[in-house]
Amino acid sequence: EWDHHRKAGQKEIPFLFVSSNLSRLKRAPENGTMSVDKPTVEKQAAIAEPVKQPAWKVWFENFQILFIALVLALLIRTFVAEPRFIPSDSMIPTLEIGDRLVVEKVSYRFHPAPGDIVVFDLPSQLQMQGYAKDQAFIKRVIGTPGHVVQVQNGRVYLDKQPLQEPYIAEPPAYDWGPAAVPANTVFVMGDNRNNSNDSHVWGFLPEQNIIGRAWVRFYPFNKVGAISTQNSVESQVVD
Repeated sequence: EWDHHRKAGQKEIPFLFVSSNLSRLKRAPENGTMSVDKPTVEKQAAIAEPVKQPAWKVWFENFQILFIALVLALLIRTFVAEPRFIPSDSMIPTLEIGDRLVVEKVSYRFHPAPGDIVVFDLPSQLQMQGYAKDQAFIKRVIGTPGHVVQVQNGRVYLDKQPLQEPYIAEPPAYDWGPAAVPANTVFVMGDNRNNSNDSHVWGFLPEQNIIGRAWVRFYPFNKVGAISTQNSVESQVVD
C-alpha cells in the first residue's frame, strides 16, 4: 500500500500510469502529465484516409456516364421527340417566327389526322426548287388518303363541304382542285394561306416524309402549352 504522506527527508514517489499494452508502460513525469503515443495517432489518421483511384479509372467512369447520356439523348431525339423552332411566318397566327416547339414522333408510327400540325422533311418537288435536303417544313394536315380537297372562292372544301377555319390568317386568294388525296400521302396547308409554300403549290406530301406532330410550345414563356389542333378539320365541316 502506497503511503501518500511524504515523510521528512524523503522525496515524493510519483504514481505509475499503467497502460493496457504493457509494452507502452511509462513513468509519469513529475508534473503529473502523461505523454501521448504519437505513432498510434498517425496510424489511425492513415487508416481514415480514403483510397485514391487511379486517374485513368476516374476518366473511364466519366466517359461511360457521358456515353450513356449521349446514347439516350440520341434515342429520344430519333424515336420519341425533338425540339424545333419556327423560322418563317407560314403558320401565323397559330405559330409565329421564333416559337420553340417539341415535336413528338410516337403517334406518327401510325397515320396523321386532319387538323394535325406536322413537321416534315422536304419532298423531292421542293428540293428541285432549290431548298436544301436537310431543311424541314411545318404545315397543317387538311386531307388524308381518300379525301377530296378543293380551294375555291376563299374557302377550303373537304369532300365538297366547306371547312370552318378560325385558325387562319386570312382566306386563300387562289383556287385549287378538286383532287383526291392519293394513298400514303396527305394534303397540307399553312395557316397563313396567302404566304405559304404548301400542297397547293407543290402537291401531295408523302406520309413517309413526316417527322412528327407539333405537340408543345415551350417558348416564348407566355405561350407555353399544348398546341391545339382545333380537334380535327373534319369536325369543322359546315353542316
